[in-house]
Amino acid sequence: MRSKAEVVVVGGGIMGLAIAYNLARHHGVREITVVEKSYLCGGASGRNGGGVRAQWSSGVNVRLMRESIALCEDFAREMRINVWFRQGGYLFLARSEEKRRALEASVAVQREEGLKTRMLGPAEAKKIVPELSVEGVVAASYNPTDGVVFPWPFVWGYAEGARRLGVEIATHTEVTGFRTKGPRIEAVETNRGVIETGAVVNAAGAWSPQVAKMLGVDLPNRPHRHEICSTEPLKPWLQPLVADLGNGLYFSQSMRGEIVGGISNEQVPPGLNMDSSSEFLRRYAKALTELVPRLGQVKVLRQWAGCYDLTPDANPIVGEVDSVERFYQASGFMGHGFMMAPVIGKRLARLIATGEEDPLFSQWNLRRFREGRLLSEAMIIG
Repeated sequence: MRSKAEVVVVGGGIMGLAIAYNLARHHGVREITVVEKSYLCGGASGRNGGGVRAQWSSGVNVRLMRESIALCEDFAREMRINVWFRQGGYLFLARSEEKRRALEASVAVQREEGLKTRMLGPAEAKKIVPELSVEGVVAASYNPTDGVVFPWPFVWGYAEGARRLGVEIATHTEVTGFRTKGPRIEAVETNRGVIETGAVVNAAGAWSPQVAKMLGVDLPNRPHRHEICSTEPLKPWLQPLVADLGNGLYFSQSMRGEIVGGISNEQVPPGLNMDSSSEFLRRYAKALTELVPRLGQVKVLRQWAGCYDLTPDANPIVGEVDSVERFYQASGFMGHGFMMAPVIGKRLARLIATGEEDPLFSQWNLRRFREGRLLSEAMIIG
């Protein structure tokens, strides 16, 4: 492992790897070390459903995700790896007048930002997915350019692309502390040695608060276990990812035919926990078979869990903190960091390399919690 680096990225998930790749590819920063406490895809990046969507309720998120989807469309060619990116759209379902109004407001924002999202009635939603039972559904929204990727090769693509550019990726390497001089970072201490550096990116997902605390920075993020399961492969029949805003159910069909999905559960005990539970399978199976009765006979092959990284206002924390020089945050993405990583990696790399502030990130700075400038985002699922 390098003993000196221009930038150290803490976290070898897709966010950290995207930042490292863009620093090397577009800004010529080659002395970069990415430290990952586990293996690649061992954290949230390898445990998510791979959804990529531009249907959000804020203009900032819609603009960012339009850019991110464009990067996804070109990813396989640029990285020379197949990520099975399939743009079948996202179909959101609303079961109350309150959710319908919120969905209409979000669709209005999306259309202002240039998306082709449209509101649908229950019968129109059923035309897109004939197998749905739309009993109780009052409205839906659909954007055809949203899609799904296979998460693992997406992570591997960034990792191999970064390595080709000279980035060092040190797996099974845990940060144990920092050496500082006043507000400046001088080195990162790990279980495999010390790396001298003046710039650190905290992209450790649900573990980000632990990393930040070593530098005296308090992040308001909290981990939240989220579970997913996958069925036996079926013949292709489902084009969009379907998401129910009432109970947080979502599911899609992979290119290999499996039905992959999850469901919200606010009663999960707090803490970093990636164990699976039978309670999840009960909740998910009940909700899924009520919405798509034909799936009642399908076999579940496996289930797993990962940790969402939640913030108090459902928006991420991105950019440099005030108290420590060149300590950059990229966390708190509410379980949606995977889909935002391409654009966040591109834009945050520019900030790190040039110091040029990104106006889209200014509202996501950590100081907003201290100043009481909390944000909002209605289109959170899972």
